[in-house]
Amino acid sequence: MWLYILIAIVVIILIAVLATYNSLVQLNNKVKEAFSTMDVYLKKRWDLIPNIVETVKGYAKHEKDTLKEVIELRNSSYDKMSDSEKIKTNEQLSQGIYKIMALAEAYPDLKANENFKDLNNQLTKVEEDIANSRKYYNGAVRIYNNKVEMFPSNIVAKLFGYRSKSMFEANANERENVKVQF
Repeated sequence: MWLYILIAIVVIILIAVLATYNSLVQLNNKVKEAFSTMDVYLKKRWDLIPNIVETVKGYAKHEKDTLKEVIELRNSSYDKMSDSEKIKTNEQLSQGIYKIMALAEAYPDLKANENFKDLNNQLTKVEEDIANSRKYYNGAVRIYNNKVEMFPSNIVAKLFGYRSKSMFEANANERENVKVQF
């Protein structure tokens, strides 16, 4: 009799471990899918940057430091970066793009340039897509991290090597209040 009870307890624990493991695999795959979605938009922005930089170069020749910083970041090999390197590099690129767009305000001729306007519109659309995909990614990471960190699934997560993942956070420029002056 005790043997059957012991076997039943072991089977129940085994089923719980397997169910938790499968849940972790599913959530991990969802995080990967969310990152891949965001990565598509980050790559699209990555490919758009040289066109913007070339357009701005003609108008803002003495703003070389800003352009040089963006070019250096952009010259990294995107496909060879790890996910965390992609996140970090794109956060730095966001700051550089912010500076380039600020340059447009200082150069009315640049702001009126059709090529720049078109690139700016494309960039605005890509930035909106990136923001939406960040939300999706961060939501998937939150659910995954909860599973990895909460009891009793944290035991199974540690047993099989699952670790918390980083969220894609706003950089300092994105956290600042927008200044409106009339």
